[in-house]
Amino acid sequence: RVNGTLVSLQFFRDLGERLVDIHGQSEHLSLLKSKGHVNLLDRYADLMLPRRELATVVRKVQDVRGQIENLMQDEAALARRIDMLRFQIDEIHATDPQPGEEDTLKEERTRLSNAEQLASLTRDVQRALADTDDSDQSAAMDLLSQAAALLSKLARIDPSFEEARSLAESLSEQADDLARTVRAYRDRIEYNPSRLNEVEERVDALARLKRKYGGSLQAVLDYAAKAQHDLETITHSEEHLAELRGEEDKLLHQIGTLAARLSAARSAAAQTLGQQIEREMQELRMGGARFEVALNHTDDPKGCFVSDRRLAFDVTGIDQVEFLMSANPGEPLRPMAKVASGGETARIMLSLKGVLSRADQTPTLIFDEIDQGIGGRVGLTVGRKLWSLAESHQVICVTHLAQLAGFGDSHFKVAKQQKGDRTLTSIQPLNDTQRIDEIAEMLGSESQSAKQSAQDILLLARDIKQGGTPKPIPDAIS
Repeated sequence: RVNGTLVSLQFFRDLGERLVDIHGQSEHLSLLKSKGHVNLLDRYADLMLPRRELATVVRKVQDVRGQIENLMQDEAALARRIDMLRFQIDEIHATDPQPGEEDTLKEERTRLSNAEQLASLTRDVQRALADTDDSDQSAAMDLLSQAAALLSKLARIDPSFEEARSLAESLSEQADDLARTVRAYRDRIEYNPSRLNEVEERVDALARLKRKYGGSLQAVLDYAAKAQHDLETITHSEEHLAELRGEEDKLLHQIGTLAARLSAARSAAAQTLGQQIEREMQELRMGGARFEVALNHTDDPKGCFVSDRRLAFDVTGIDQVEFLMSANPGEPLRPMAKVASGGETARIMLSLKGVLSRADQTPTLIFDEIDQGIGGRVGLTVGRKLWSLAESHQVICVTHLAQLAGFGDSHFKVAKQQKGDRTLTSIQPLNDTQRIDEIAEMLGSESQSAKQSAQDILLLARDIKQGGTPKPIPDAIS
C-alpha cells in the first residue's frame, strides 16, 4: 500500500527507485543506467526549460507524422474506407434522424395502438359528465347545476352559504370545460392501422441506427458528422498530405535549431562536469581515473535538420548522453557499468553524487559497503563527502570503517544474536558514550587508547562539520 492505496508490485518498484537510491556491491545503481544520464546532465546544467520547449515541438511533429501515416495507407485500404464511410453516411442520411424524435414517436405509437380503449374511456367520461343514457341517473354537469341553483337560493336567505354557492358554480363551469376537453380529444382519436405501421417501422429504423452508431440519436448524428469529416479528409488527401509534408519540414527545421542550441549547451556543461568529477575521484585516491561525458549523434534520413546533416531525435533532443570512465591509467574510456566494481564503484558513485547532488532528485541515498578497499585516510575524505551530501539528501551509510562512522549525525548499531533456533537482528541507537565504545571496536580494540582514538575521530569529524573548535563529548571515556 502507498498512502493507504493498494498498488501493484511494479508500481511499488518504480516508486521506490524514485525515492531511494541504493549503492552497494550487489544492488542496482541508478547512475549506471545510461538512459538517465541526459536527465542528470540537463539538471546539472539547468537546461530543463529549453528542453521542455524542444519537447513541445517534437510532440507536434509526432502528431503531424501520425496524420501523414494515416493518409498514406495503401490504396485498396483507402478505397475500402471511402466505401464504408459513404455507406454509413448514406444510411444515416436516408433515415434522417431528428433529436427528440424517438420520444414523440413512442407516444404516438402508444396512442395509436390503444385507440379503441382511449375512445371507450373518453366516451364513458363524456357520458358521466353530460350525456348519460340512464333515465335513472343524472349527468354530473346537471347535478352540479342543480346544486349551484339550490345553493344560490340558500345564500339569498343565509349569506353564510355565499362561498359554497360560488364554489358550486365554479365546479359546474369546470365540469363543462372538462366535458369539452374530453369531447375534443375523442374527436381526434385516430383508428389508423397504416399510420401505426409507419410509426413502428420508423422506431425500428432509429433503433437499428442506435445499435450500429451509438446508444442515442445524438450519438448517431455525431458519428455521421465525424464520418463526413473523415471522408472529406481522405477525398482531399493529396492536398492535405502536401500541407502536412510542408508542416513536417518546417517543424523538423525548428527542432534542428532548438536541438543544436541545446546540444551546444550540453557540450559545454559536459566538459565542466567531467573535470569536477575527476577532481572528486582524485580526492578519493583514484588519481589515475578519467571521466568523460560523451555526446553522440545518429544520422537518420527522417531526422531533424542540423547544418548539412539529418539527425535522429526524441523529446530530449539529438544527443545520446553517456558517462564514460577509465579506472586506471592506460585503459580506454568505457561505459561505467563495464569498468568498476565493489568499493571502486561505490567511490565513483560518491564522486558523481557529490557533483550531481543538486541535479539528483532522489531524496534518500543508501551506501552499503562503500568502505571496501579504502583506508583510514581516504575514509576521512569519504566521510566528509557523505556528510556534505546530507545537505540535500537523506544519507544512510552501512560501514565497518571508523572514520566514516564518525561523520554520521546519528549512529545505529546493527547486531545479530541467536535465540533458540532463530537468528534475530537488532538495531540500537547509540548515545555519545556507546558510540565511542562502538567505534573503538571498529578500530579492533576495546583498550583505553582505542577509545581515545575513537573520541579523536568524533571530535575531528565534529570540527570539520561545525567549522570550529572541537567540543568535548561528555563522559566519553570511563
